[in-house]
Amino acid sequence: MTLEVLLTKASFIEGSLWKLRTNIDGFKSKNSDELVTQASIGRSFQLIDCLKSNFRNKEIIDRVKVRLLEDDYICWFRFPELIHQASKIESWESELFTEEKIISRIPGILSWTKAAKKMSNEYLWGGTIGPNFDCSGLVQSAFASSGIWIPRDAYQQEKFCRNIALDIKALGKELKPGDLLFFGSSEKCTHVGLHIDNGFYIHSSGVTDGHNGIEIDGLFQPKPGKISSHYRSKFRSAGRVISCYQSEKL
Repeated sequence: MTLEVLLTKASFIEGSLWKLRTNIDGFKSKNSDELVTQASIGRSFQLIDCLKSNFRNKEIIDRVKVRLLEDDYICWFRFPELIHQASKIESWESELFTEEKIISRIPGILSWTKAAKKMSNEYLWGGTIGPNFDCSGLVQSAFASSGIWIPRDAYQQEKFCRNIALDIKALGKELKPGDLLFFGSSEKCTHVGLHIDNGFYIHSSGVTDGHNGIEIDGLFQPKPGKISSHYRSKFRSAGRVISCYQSEKL
């Protein structure tokens, strides 16, 4: 029987791999309180660096820099929240699915997202656990609910997907349930939604020009509302998830 090693200051080794036993917030930098992602129970990470400070001649670890293994996302955790809340693992590998298997799981992904909409929620920048999500956090978590990992941020998701169309008029019959719709400026993708059917998509949008939470809007409505019109004017492309994200760093 292998003894479980829990994360403590004594077991802290840069480069070591761990699996979370709790949900935890991830921050933008070592000194920032800006939430950029959240990691749920069961997610794995690699310790990269730590922020240390001296207090009465004792070394205190305040923050640790980590790489989340499922999507290679870099962020900072509060170290006190990790103590005894992560188990050491010796190795980790990406779980890969065929395109056919991913397609077979789309109904479950859509059902999970619709269920998330029914819960009381509001938009949360950096939210990926729920009930509060940001746009790409909702989409990433929807696919992860079926074991399919995709990149964290909307612009990364756009690059990751197989492109379907770059113009609304070009979508035609190509658009399928489970495809991702990307919005933003000509320079960068800043928003993403999950296509349900017939141009209707579910997304988590903010307070400004949005619903402040999860809602359904449409691309092809003859008389679109203010929010649908806003996002239609920001349409960039549509893409399809045909593979799982694969880390190349282990």
